[in-house]
Amino acid sequence: MTACAIETTAEDDDRRDAGRGGERPGGAARPTGFTITANGAYAARLAGAGNALYAERWTLDGPEPYAVPLPLGQPEEPGTQLLPLADGRVLVARRVDGRRNTFSLLYPTGPATGELQLGAVEAPGSERLVLLPPSPDGICAYAMCVGPDTTTLWLVAGGAFGPEQVAEIKGRCSGGVWLDRTGRILALDRRLDDGPVKAVAVDLERGGEATPLLQITEESDDRLLLADPDSGLLLIRSDAPSPGHDRLGWGVLGSLRPVRFPECLRLDDAALTPFAVQPGQVLMPESCAVALRIDAAGGSWVGTWQPSSRRLGQLAAPAGWLAGAGLWTAGGVLRLPYATAGAPCGLADVEAPPEPEPEPERAAGPEPVAVVEEPRVCRPVPLREAPLTDRKPAG
Repeated sequence: MTACAIETTAEDDDRRDAGRGGERPGGAARPTGFTITANGAYAARLAGAGNALYAERWTLDGPEPYAVPLPLGQPEEPGTQLLPLADGRVLVARRVDGRRNTFSLLYPTGPATGELQLGAVEAPGSERLVLLPPSPDGICAYAMCVGPDTTTLWLVAGGAFGPEQVAEIKGRCSGGVWLDRTGRILALDRRLDDGPVKAVAVDLERGGEATPLLQITEESDDRLLLADPDSGLLLIRSDAPSPGHDRLGWGVLGSLRPVRFPECLRLDDAALTPFAVQPGQVLMPESCAVALRIDAAGGSWVGTWQPSSRRLGQLAAPAGWLAGAGLWTAGGVLRLPYATAGAPCGLADVEAPPEPEPEPERAAGPEPVAVVEEPRVCRPVPLREAPLTDRKPAG
């Protein structure tokens, strides 16, 4: 199940303002404050208002969603990061003294909140440490520190001895997308020196060995936004077709077909950000439904799209939608979390409008071609879990 809560509405402007040497950790993808586990069972967010913030865990896989507050003796800071685990505990990352980051697990204990201290991380770039998306295994949690020349990955929950460094990668990385169901292969968007951003696949079982994943043109910035391990569908943002202006495209992991940039995913007056992909469509990427957040001057709403379609469906979001958050069921129902004064914990089920019959592709000039490469490991794995080819490590 693919579920993301990211916001990239200002990606182009932020990147140009920062310049080639000032990539922000995590790219322009900023958490909306609502993070869902990979299996869709739990979510977590900072609730409350003003100076009275606390962690809140949502249970999503029951007959009705419900929220459990997890307050402690003192309120959380606005910059506190949360990540739910598959067992219902919530990882909390707090920044101390501007650079040191502490980690603990929160869980309900009757009327109170239990807290298990895990340790701390202080390393180059830890003043901008970010939690990576929930691991597919539901047990481990990872954080990323971006230093001047290298990026380090840390296992901050699920290890035997507290936080431990598991990888050091040359270059400055951002993003973070899991490519398999085991939590071994992680895609990151990497910038080497003053070069363009290119997505690479990082093998956590081989010390962070990085292999190329996307390269549409030599000079284009090619980022990976979402991936579905079942079908191999990849959602990509690149400026290859329009230098200086990012566009959304799609490809298939390991396929020799080019990355395509549908015109229907290009709106003049709004920004599109994909946040969820329908799971369970094994080896059928064209049939996967994709949910997108649409941001414009008038507000935010929901878009739905399939690679087999040439049309972007647009739907009104429920009142109180936690914009940029949601998940698909395997049956094609989009579930959108919302919170209002009258319903502080709700899920709206949205049936995507029926898709028209696929139209034949019409010639519209040459498209940029990108072979979506597959990272190398030393054992065979099923195709839906990204079969990996023998390629040389990058960097």
